[in-house]
Amino acid sequence: MSRNRHVFFFFVILALLGLCWRLFFADQGGERARGGPAAPPVRVAEARLQDVPHYLSGLGLVQASSDVLVTSRVDGELLRLHFVEGQRVRAGDLLAEIDPRPFQAKLDEAQGALARDEAQLLNARRDLVRYARLAGGDFIAGQQYENQRALVRQFEGTVEADKAAVNAARLQLEYSRVTAPCSGRLGLKQVDEGNQIKSSDTGGLVRITETVPCDVVFTLPEKFTSLVVRALRERENKQDSSPPPVEVWNKEEAQRLAVGQLVSADNQIDAATGTIKLKARFANSDESLYPNQFVVARLRVRVLQHVVTVPVSAVQLGARGAYVYAVDSENKARVRDVVVGITSGEISVLEKGLQAGERVVTDGVDRLRDGMGVSVTASAQTPDVVP
Repeated sequence: MSRNRHVFFFFVILALLGLCWRLFFADQGGERARGGPAAPPVRVAEARLQDVPHYLSGLGLVQASSDVLVTSRVDGELLRLHFVEGQRVRAGDLLAEIDPRPFQAKLDEAQGALARDEAQLLNARRDLVRYARLAGGDFIAGQQYENQRALVRQFEGTVEADKAAVNAARLQLEYSRVTAPCSGRLGLKQVDEGNQIKSSDTGGLVRITETVPCDVVFTLPEKFTSLVVRALRERENKQDSSPPPVEVWNKEEAQRLAVGQLVSADNQIDAATGTIKLKARFANSDESLYPNQFVVARLRVRVLQHVVTVPVSAVQLGARGAYVYAVDSENKARVRDVVVGITSGEISVLEKGLQAGERVVTDGVDRLRDGMGVSVTASAQTPDVVP
Protein backbone atom coordinates (compact mmCIF):
# COMPACT_ATOMS: atom_id res chain seq x y z
CA MET A 1 0.00 0.00 0.00
CA SER A 2 2.85 2.37 0.89
CA ARG A 3 4.53 1.56 -2.40
CA ASN A 4 1.41 2.46 -4.38
CA ARG A 5 1.19 5.77 -2.53
CA HIS A 6 4.75 6.63 -3.50
CA VAL A 7 4.07 5.77 -7.13
CA PHE A 8 0.96 7.96 -7.05
CA PHE A 9 2.83 10.97 -5.72
CA PHE A 10 5.58 10.41 -8.27
CA PHE A 11 3.14 10.64 -11.18
CA VAL A 12 1.49 13.71 -9.65
CA ILE A 13 4.85 15.52 -9.51
CA LEU A 14 5.57 14.56 -13.12
CA ALA A 15 2.23 15.97 -14.15
CA LEU A 16 2.87 19.25 -12.38
CA LEU A 17 6.29 19.60 -13.99
CA GLY A 18 4.79 18.96 -17.40
CA LEU A 19 2.12 21.60 -16.79
CA CYS A 20 4.76 24.20 -15.78
CA TRP A 21 6.79 23.36 -18.87
CA ARG A 22 3.82 23.88 -21.18
CA LEU A 23 2.92 27.16 -19.47
CA PHE A 24 6.48 28.46 -19.85
CA PHE A 25 6.62 27.80 -23.57
CA ALA A 26 3.13 29.15 -23.99
CA ASP A 27 4.24 32.43 -22.34
CA GLN A 28 7.35 32.62 -24.52
CA GLY A 29 5.23 32.08 -27.59
CA GLY A 30 2.87 34.82 -26.46
CA GLU A 31 5.73 37.23 -26.04
CA ARG A 32 7.05 36.36 -29.48
CA ALA A 33 3.56 36.88 -30.84
CA ARG A 34 3.42 40.31 -29.19
CA GLY A 35 6.80 41.32 -30.62
CA GLY A 36 9.21 40.46 -27.75
CA PRO A 37 9.57 41.59 -24.13
CA ALA A 38 8.27 44.98 -23.06
CA ALA A 39 10.67 47.91 -23.34
CA PRO A 40 12.12 48.74 -19.88
CA PRO A 41 11.50 52.28 -18.59
CA VAL A 42 14.55 54.53 -18.30
CA ARG A 43 15.44 58.12 -17.55
CA VAL A 44 17.68 60.01 -19.93
CA ALA A 45 19.65 63.25 -20.00
CA GLU A 46 21.08 65.26 -22.87
CA ALA A 47 24.84 65.68 -23.25
CA ARG A 48 25.88 69.35 -23.21
CA LEU A 49 28.81 71.57 -24.14
CA GLN A 50 30.01 73.50 -21.08
CA ASP A 51 33.02 75.26 -19.60
CA VAL A 52 34.15 73.15 -16.67
CA PRO A 53 36.60 74.34 -13.98
CA HIS A 54 39.22 71.80 -13.02
CA TYR A 55 39.71 71.60 -9.24
CA LEU A 56 42.40 69.72 -7.32
CA SER A 57 41.74 68.87 -3.67
CA GLY A 58 44.18 68.31 -0.84
CA LEU A 59 44.24 68.26 2.94
CA GLY A 60 45.50 71.55 4.40
CA LEU A 61 46.39 73.23 7.68
CA VAL A 62 45.52 76.82 8.58
CA GLN A 63 48.48 78.93 9.65
CA ALA A 64 48.63 82.46 11.06
CA SER A 65 50.28 85.02 8.80
CA SER A 66 52.43 85.93 11.81
CA ASP A 67 52.96 83.94 14.99
CA VAL A 68 55.12 85.50 17.72
CA LEU A 69 55.88 84.32 21.25
CA VAL A 70 56.31 87.41 23.42
CA THR A 71 59.17 86.97 25.89
CA SER A 72 61.03 89.24 28.29
CA ARG A 73 64.47 90.51 27.30
CA VAL A 74 65.48 91.23 30.89
CA ASP A 75 65.25 89.51 34.26
CA GLY A 76 63.12 90.89 37.04
CA GLU A 77 59.80 90.94 38.85
CA LEU A 78 56.66 91.16 36.70
CA LEU A 79 54.80 94.15 38.12
CA ARG A 80 51.65 94.21 36.00
CA LEU A 81 50.04 92.96 32.79
CA HIS A 82 48.29 95.41 30.47
CA PHE A 83 46.23 93.02 28.35
CA VAL A 84 43.22 90.73 28.48
CA GLU A 85 43.45 87.22 27.08
CA GLY A 86 42.01 87.00 23.59
CA GLN A 87 42.06 90.72 22.80
CA ARG A 88 43.44 92.18 19.58
CA VAL A 89 46.54 94.37 19.87
CA ARG A 90 48.58 96.52 17.53
CA ALA A 91 52.33 96.60 17.14
CA GLY A 92 53.81 98.75 19.90
CA ASP A 93 50.99 98.34 22.42
CA LEU A 94 52.18 97.94 26.04
CA LEU A 95 51.69 94.38 27.27
CA ALA A 96 53.60 94.12 30.55
CA GLU A 97 55.88 96.00 32.95
CA ILE A 98 58.88 94.60 34.77
CA ASP A 99 60.24 96.32 37.89
CA PRO A 100 62.33 99.16 36.34
CA ARG A 101 64.23 100.26 39.47
CA PRO A 102 67.31 98.04 39.02
CA PHE A 103 67.65 99.19 35.42
CA GLN A 104 67.15 102.85 36.37
CA ALA A 105 69.94 102.49 38.94
CA LYS A 106 72.26 101.01 36.30
CA LEU A 107 71.45 103.91 34.00
CA ASP A 108 72.17 106.47 36.71
CA GLU A 109 75.48 104.78 37.48
CA ALA A 110 76.49 104.77 33.83
CA GLN A 111 75.54 108.44 33.42
CA GLY A 112 77.61 109.34 36.52
CA ALA A 113 80.66 107.55 35.14
CA LEU A 114 80.19 109.35 31.84
CA ALA A 115 80.05 112.77 33.57
CA ARG A 116 83.21 111.99 35.55
CA ASP A 117 85.21 110.88 32.55
CA GLU A 118 84.01 113.80 30.44
CA ALA A 119 85.33 116.17 33.12
CA GLN A 120 88.70 114.38 33.12
CA LEU A 121 88.81 114.61 29.33
CA LEU A 122 88.09 118.32 29.42
CA ASN A 123 90.90 118.90 31.92
CA ALA A 124 93.32 116.79 29.92
CA ARG A 125 92.58 118.75 26.76
CA ARG A 126 93.25 122.06 28.55
CA ASP A 127 96.57 120.69 29.84
CA LEU A 128 97.40 119.60 26.31
CA VAL A 129 96.96 123.17 25.06
CA ARG A 130 99.34 124.49 27.75
CA TYR A 131 101.85 121.72 27.06
CA ALA A 132 101.78 122.60 23.40
CA ARG A 133 102.79 126.23 24.12
CA LEU A 134 105.53 125.15 26.54
CA ALA A 135 106.89 122.56 24.14
CA GLY A 136 106.95 125.18 21.37
CA GLY A 137 109.22 127.42 23.53
CA ASP A 138 111.43 124.49 24.59
CA PHE A 139 110.36 124.93 28.20
CA ILE A 140 109.44 121.24 28.57
CA ALA A 141 110.63 118.08 26.98
CA GLY A 142 108.78 116.89 23.90
CA GLN A 143 108.11 113.56 25.62
CA GLN A 144 105.85 115.27 28.17
CA TYR A 145 103.76 116.75 25.39
CA GLU A 146 103.39 113.36 23.70
CA ASN A 147 102.40 111.77 27.01
CA GLN A 148 99.67 114.36 27.45
CA ARG A 149 98.37 113.72 23.95
CA ALA A 150 98.17 110.00 24.73
CA LEU A 151 96.32 110.76 27.96
CA VAL A 152 93.73 112.82 26.03
CA ARG A 153 93.16 109.95 23.60
CA GLN A 154 92.81 107.56 26.54
CA PHE A 155 90.10 109.72 28.12
CA GLU A 156 88.34 110.05 24.76
CA GLY A 157 88.13 106.26 24.57
CA THR A 158 86.85 106.06 28.12
CA VAL A 159 84.14 108.59 27.36
CA GLU A 160 83.03 106.62 24.29
CA ALA A 161 82.83 103.45 26.40
CA ASP A 162 80.79 105.33 29.00
CA LYS A 163 78.37 106.51 26.31
CA ALA A 164 77.92 102.93 25.16
CA ALA A 165 77.27 101.84 28.74
CA VAL A 166 74.65 104.58 29.09
CA ASN A 167 72.94 103.44 25.90
CA ALA A 168 72.98 99.81 27.06
CA ALA A 169 71.53 100.74 30.44
CA ARG A 170 68.85 102.88 28.80
CA LEU A 171 68.00 99.98 26.49
CA GLN A 172 67.63 97.62 29.46
CA LEU A 173 65.29 100.15 31.05
CA GLU A 174 63.21 100.25 27.85
CA TYR A 175 63.09 96.45 27.81
CA SER A 176 61.40 96.54 31.22
CA ARG A 177 58.31 97.68 29.31
CA VAL A 178 57.25 94.72 27.12
CA THR A 179 55.42 95.85 23.97
CA ALA A 180 53.67 93.94 21.18
CA PRO A 181 56.13 93.21 18.34
CA CYS A 182 53.29 92.76 15.83
CA SER A 183 49.55 93.11 15.45
CA GLY A 184 47.24 90.19 16.12
CA ARG A 185 45.14 88.37 18.66
CA LEU A 186 46.53 87.42 22.05
CA GLY A 187 46.37 83.90 23.40
CA LEU A 188 46.34 82.75 27.01
CA LYS A 189 48.82 84.34 29.43
CA GLN A 190 51.66 82.11 30.56
CA VAL A 191 52.68 83.97 33.74
CA ASP A 192 50.98 86.02 36.45
CA GLU A 193 51.89 89.31 38.06
CA GLY A 194 54.41 89.09 40.89
CA ASN A 195 56.48 86.26 39.38
CA GLN A 196 60.19 86.53 38.80
CA ILE A 197 60.80 86.13 35.09
CA LYS A 198 63.97 85.66 33.08
CA SER A 199 64.94 86.31 29.51
CA SER A 200 65.87 82.63 29.21
CA ASP A 201 62.32 81.42 30.00
CA THR A 202 61.03 79.38 27.06
CA GLY A 203 57.35 79.69 27.96
CA GLY A 204 57.22 83.43 27.34
CA LEU A 205 54.50 85.79 28.50
CA VAL A 206 51.85 85.37 25.81
CA ARG A 207 51.57 84.42 22.13
CA ILE A 208 50.34 86.74 19.38
CA THR A 209 48.84 85.28 16.20
CA GLU A 210 47.64 87.31 13.23
CA THR A 211 44.78 85.60 11.41
CA VAL A 212 43.59 88.56 9.33
CA PRO A 213 44.89 87.58 6.82
CA CYS A 214 45.91 83.94 7.29
CA ASP A 215 47.49 81.19 5.20
CA VAL A 216 46.57 77.61 4.37
CA VAL A 217 49.35 75.16 3.55
CA PHE A 218 48.16 72.06 1.69
CA THR A 219 49.60 69.26 -0.39
CA LEU A 220 48.79 67.73 -3.76
CA PRO A 221 50.10 64.54 -5.42
CA GLU A 222 53.21 65.11 -7.49
CA LYS A 223 51.41 64.09 -10.72
CA PHE A 224 49.59 67.44 -10.62
CA THR A 225 52.79 69.50 -10.33
CA SER A 226 52.81 70.45 -14.02
CA LEU A 227 49.24 71.81 -13.80
CA VAL A 228 50.10 73.90 -10.75
CA VAL A 229 53.30 75.28 -12.27
CA ARG A 230 51.46 76.14 -15.48
CA ALA A 231 48.81 78.03 -13.55
CA LEU A 232 51.46 80.01 -11.65
CA ARG A 233 53.40 80.80 -14.83
CA GLU A 234 50.28 82.08 -16.57
CA ARG A 235 49.84 84.48 -13.66
CA GLU A 236 53.46 85.68 -13.97
CA ASN A 237 53.28 86.09 -17.75
CA LYS A 238 50.01 88.05 -17.62
CA GLN A 239 50.23 91.13 -15.46
CA ASP A 240 46.44 91.47 -15.33
CA SER A 241 45.86 87.81 -14.51
CA SER A 242 44.67 87.11 -10.98
CA PRO A 243 46.29 84.29 -8.96
CA PRO A 244 44.62 80.85 -9.15
CA PRO A 245 41.65 80.79 -6.74
CA VAL A 246 41.60 78.40 -3.81
CA GLU A 247 38.56 77.36 -1.78
CA VAL A 248 38.73 75.88 1.70
CA TRP A 249 36.03 73.55 3.04
CA ASN A 250 35.57 71.87 6.38
CA LYS A 251 36.88 68.32 6.80
CA GLU A 252 33.51 66.83 5.86
CA GLU A 253 33.47 69.00 2.68
CA ALA A 254 29.94 70.05 3.62
CA GLN A 255 30.58 73.78 4.08
CA ARG A 256 32.78 76.23 2.19
CA LEU A 257 34.64 78.38 4.71
CA ALA A 258 36.55 80.90 2.59
CA VAL A 259 37.89 81.74 -0.86
CA GLY A 260 41.46 82.92 -1.36
CA GLN A 261 44.34 82.89 -3.81
CA LEU A 262 47.34 80.67 -4.38
CA VAL A 263 50.52 82.42 -3.24
CA SER A 264 53.32 80.03 -4.06
CA ALA A 265 54.47 76.45 -4.42
CA ASP A 266 57.40 74.77 -2.73
CA ASN A 267 60.57 74.51 -4.80
CA GLN A 268 60.79 70.73 -4.51
CA ILE A 269 58.65 67.62 -4.18
CA ASP A 270 58.67 65.77 -0.88
CA ALA A 271 60.29 62.46 -1.79
CA ALA A 272 58.97 60.76 1.35
CA THR A 273 55.29 61.42 0.58
CA GLY A 274 55.35 62.09 -3.18
CA THR A 275 53.51 65.39 -2.74
CA ILE A 276 54.14 69.06 -3.42
CA LYS A 277 53.40 71.69 -0.79
CA LEU A 278 51.40 74.81 -1.68
CA LYS A 279 50.44 77.98 0.21
CA ALA A 280 47.29 80.06 -0.25
CA ARG A 281 46.40 83.41 1.35
CA PHE A 282 42.92 84.26 2.69
CA ALA A 283 41.58 87.62 3.88
CA ASN A 284 39.67 85.85 6.69
CA SER A 285 37.89 89.05 7.68
CA ASP A 286 35.26 87.03 9.57
CA GLU A 287 37.98 84.92 11.25
CA SER A 288 36.26 81.69 10.24
CA LEU A 289 39.69 80.09 9.79
CA TYR A 290 41.64 79.33 12.95
CA PRO A 291 45.35 78.47 13.29
CA ASN A 292 46.10 74.73 13.19
CA GLN A 293 42.61 73.97 11.84
CA PHE A 294 42.45 71.07 9.37
CA VAL A 295 40.61 71.93 6.15
CA VAL A 296 40.20 70.65 2.60
CA ALA A 297 41.67 73.00 -0.01
CA ARG A 298 40.35 73.03 -3.60
CA LEU A 299 42.65 74.69 -6.14
CA ARG A 300 41.29 75.68 -9.56
CA VAL A 301 44.16 75.06 -11.96
CA ARG A 302 42.34 75.60 -15.27
CA VAL A 303 38.99 75.86 -17.02
CA LEU A 304 38.16 73.34 -19.76
CA GLN A 305 36.46 75.17 -22.63
CA HIS A 306 33.45 73.72 -24.52
CA VAL A 307 33.69 70.10 -23.41
CA VAL A 308 30.97 67.43 -23.57
CA THR A 309 29.40 66.79 -20.17
CA VAL A 310 26.95 64.16 -18.91
CA PRO A 311 25.59 63.30 -15.44
CA VAL A 312 27.88 61.13 -13.36
CA SER A 313 25.16 58.47 -13.10
CA ALA A 314 25.27 57.96 -16.89
CA VAL A 315 28.85 56.66 -16.91
CA GLN A 316 29.22 52.92 -16.31
CA LEU A 317 32.36 50.84 -15.77
CA GLY A 318 32.82 47.43 -17.30
CA ALA A 319 35.52 44.96 -18.25
CA ARG A 320 36.44 47.03 -21.30
CA GLY A 321 36.40 50.38 -19.51
CA ALA A 322 33.95 53.26 -19.26
CA TYR A 323 30.79 53.29 -21.38
CA VAL A 324 27.35 54.89 -21.60
CA TYR A 325 24.01 53.85 -23.06
CA ALA A 326 23.08 56.31 -25.79
CA VAL A 327 19.43 56.36 -26.86
CA ASP A 328 18.94 56.90 -30.60
CA SER A 329 15.96 58.33 -32.47
CA GLU A 330 14.24 54.91 -32.46
CA ASN A 331 14.47 54.76 -28.66
CA LYS A 332 17.02 51.97 -28.74
CA ALA A 333 19.91 51.89 -26.26
CA ARG A 334 23.33 51.63 -27.86
CA VAL A 335 26.53 50.97 -25.91
CA ARG A 336 29.16 53.68 -26.46
CA ASP A 337 32.71 53.35 -25.22
CA VAL A 338 33.83 56.71 -23.84
CA VAL A 339 36.94 58.33 -22.40
CA VAL A 340 36.15 60.09 -19.12
CA GLY A 341 38.09 63.20 -18.19
CA ILE A 342 37.53 65.04 -14.92
CA THR A 343 34.48 64.92 -12.68
CA SER A 344 33.08 68.14 -11.22
CA GLY A 345 30.22 67.81 -8.77
CA GLU A 346 27.39 65.86 -10.45
CA ILE A 347 28.79 65.91 -14.00
CA SER A 348 31.54 64.06 -15.86
CA VAL A 349 33.55 65.35 -18.80
CA LEU A 350 33.73 62.98 -21.78
CA GLU A 351 36.80 63.44 -23.95
CA LYS A 352 35.76 60.90 -26.61
CA GLY A 353 32.84 58.71 -27.59
CA LEU A 354 29.84 61.07 -27.45
CA GLN A 355 28.58 64.24 -29.10
CA ALA A 356 26.70 67.11 -27.55
CA GLY A 357 22.91 66.77 -27.92
CA GLU A 358 22.83 62.98 -27.68
CA ARG A 359 20.71 61.34 -25.01
CA VAL A 360 22.22 59.03 -22.42
CA VAL A 361 20.52 56.77 -19.90
CA THR A 362 20.92 57.93 -16.28
CA ASP A 363 18.53 55.54 -14.50
CA GLY A 364 17.55 51.95 -15.36
CA VAL A 365 20.84 50.84 -16.96
CA ASP A 366 20.91 47.58 -15.01
CA ARG A 367 18.14 46.15 -17.21
CA LEU A 368 19.59 47.21 -20.56
CA ARG A 369 21.40 45.37 -23.32
CA ASP A 370 22.97 46.75 -26.46
CA GLY A 371 20.28 47.44 -29.07
CA MET A 372 17.38 46.96 -26.68
CA GLY A 373 14.36 49.20 -27.07
CA VAL A 374 13.58 51.46 -24.13
CA SER A 375 10.66 53.50 -22.86
CA VAL A 376 11.76 57.02 -21.91
CA THR A 377 9.85 58.06 -18.80
CA ALA A 378 11.71 61.31 -18.07
CA SER A 379 14.11 63.49 -20.04
CA ALA A 380 16.29 66.40 -18.89
CA GLN A 381 19.48 68.25 -19.69
CA THR A 382 22.76 67.68 -17.93
CA PRO A 383 22.97 69.95 -14.84
CA ASP A 384 24.91 73.21 -15.04
CA VAL A 385 28.47 73.26 -13.76
CA VAL A 386 28.78 74.67 -10.24
CA PRO A 387 31.42 77.43 -10.46
